[in-house]
Amino acid sequence: MEWNIRENLVTFSRFLRTGGLGRSLLGLLSLAFVLLLIVNLATFFMIGRTTEFHETVDRSHRVQTAARDLLIRLVDAETGQRGYLLTGSQEFLTIHDEAIRDLPGLMQALDDLTAQDAEVRDRVDRLREMARERIGIMEATISLGRAQRSGDAIGIVREGRGKELMDQMRAEISAIDAIEEERWASRRQQSEWSAGATVGINALAGILILMLAGIVAWMVMRYLRQMQSAQMELDRINANLENEVRDRTGDLIRANEEIQRFAYIVSHDLRAPLVNVMGYTSELETAGQIIDRQMSRVETEAPDLMESDALLAVREDVPEAIGFIRASTEKMDRLINAILKLSREGRRVLTAEPIDMTKMVQKIADAVNHQTESVGAEVEVTDLPGLTGDRLSLEQVFGNLIDNAVKYLSPDRPGRIRVEGVDLADGMVEYRIIDNGRGISDRDHERIFELFRRAGKQDQPGEGLGLAFVKNSVRRMGGDITVESKLGEGSTFLLKFPKRLS
Repeated sequence: MEWNIRENLVTFSRFLRTGGLGRSLLGLLSLAFVLLLIVNLATFFMIGRTTEFHETVDRSHRVQTAARDLLIRLVDAETGQRGYLLTGSQEFLTIHDEAIRDLPGLMQALDDLTAQDAEVRDRVDRLREMARERIGIMEATISLGRAQRSGDAIGIVREGRGKELMDQMRAEISAIDAIEEERWASRRQQSEWSAGATVGINALAGILILMLAGIVAWMVMRYLRQMQSAQMELDRINANLENEVRDRTGDLIRANEEIQRFAYIVSHDLRAPLVNVMGYTSELETAGQIIDRQMSRVETEAPDLMESDALLAVREDVPEAIGFIRASTEKMDRLINAILKLSREGRRVLTAEPIDMTKMVQKIADAVNHQTESVGAEVEVTDLPGLTGDRLSLEQVFGNLIDNAVKYLSPDRPGRIRVEGVDLADGMVEYRIIDNGRGISDRDHERIFELFRRAGKQDQPGEGLGLAFVKNSVRRMGGDITVESKLGEGSTFLLKFPKRLS
C-alpha cells in the first residue's frame, strides 16, 4: 500500500512538472472546484438565512397573535361584566367567567414566547400587571352586583380606571406589534439580499463552469485535429520513410493516450462539481418556494408591507436564473458523456470475428420499425457481403447511420432507406446507406464528420458527435467513410472496410 501511494505521488509530481494540456486541464479543474466551493458556501448561507427568517417571522406572528388573543379575552370578560351589571343575567356572567379562565394560559404563552426578548419583555410584564389590576376591578364590581349593590358597582365603572387600563394595554400591544413588524421588515430585506446574491453567484458559477467546459472541449478538439494531421502526414511518407513513420506513430499514440486520459478526467472530475451545482440548484429552488409561500402569506395579511420588486425577484427573476443554470448544466453533462464515449471507444480493444452483415443490419433496421411505420417510411436491407471485423463497432456504425437516415427523412415524400453492399477487387468491401431524405449541402460534406459540427436545420436532438464517432470507429477498423448528397434529394453514405480486420 505504501509503495502504491509513493508511486502515485511520484507520477503526479511528474505530471505537474510536464507542461501542456495536462497541467492546463488540472488548473481548469482546480478553478472549477473553487467555484463549486463558493457556490456551496453561498447556498449554505442562503439556506441558513432563509430558515432563520422563517423562524423569526413565525415567532413574530405568534407573539402578535398571543397578545391580540389576550386583549380579546379581556374585552370579552369586560363585556360579560358590564352585561351582568346592567341586566343581572347569569348568561353575561358565564361569558365573563369563561374569558377569565382562558387568560392565564394566554398570558403564559406570551411569557414563553418573549422569555429571551429583553426589548419586548418589559412590555409583557406591564401587560400582566395591568391585566391583573383590570381583572381585580371587574371581580370587585361583580361581587358588589351579587350583593345587590349595583349602584356602587356602576360607580366604580364610571370612575374610568378600567377603561384607562384597557387603553394602556392596547397601546402596549400596538408597541409590541410595531417592534415585531420592524424586525420582520429588517429580516425580509436581509433575506432578499441574500437570495439575490446567491442567485447571482450560482448563475456566475454556472457560466464560468460552462466556459471552462468549452475551453476543455476546444483543447480536446485541438489535440484531435493534431492527431488527424499527424495521421495524414504518416500516410503521405509511409512508402519510403519507415523510420519517420515509426517516430510519428509513437507521437500519435502518446497524443491519443493523453487525450483519452484527459477525457477521462473531464468526464469524472468535472462531473463532480457539475452534479453538486445541479443538486444545490434544486435546494435553492426549494428555498425560493419557501420564501414565495411566506411572502404570499404576508401579501395576504399585510399587503402594505409587500414590495413589488421583491415579488418580481422571487417569482420571476429567481426561477428564470435557476432554469438557466439547470439547462446549461444539463447541456454540459451531455457533452461530458459524449467525450467519455469517444474516450472509451478509443481504449477498447477490437475483436475480429466472422459477421453475417445481412442479419446484423436487418436487426438494426427492425429496431427502428416503430419510427419508420409512424411516418410511412421503410428500410430495405439487401444481401450484404460478409466480413471479419469487430461486431460492436460495426453495430454502432450502421446503427448510427440508419438512425440518422430515419431522423432526417423529408416530410414531403414517403421515406425510403436502402442498405446495399459489394465486394471490391482489392480485398475491400463497400456498403452504401442510401436515403431520400433532406440531403446535405455540398459545403457540409466534410464538416459533418467533425466534432460538435452539425449541418442543416437543427430540429433534432444531438450534440454533433455521432458522425465524428462513426468516422473514428471506421478508421480504427482500417476503413473509410464518405458521403454523396444533394440538398433536398437525399444522401448516400459509403463505407469501405478490409474483408479481414488485422
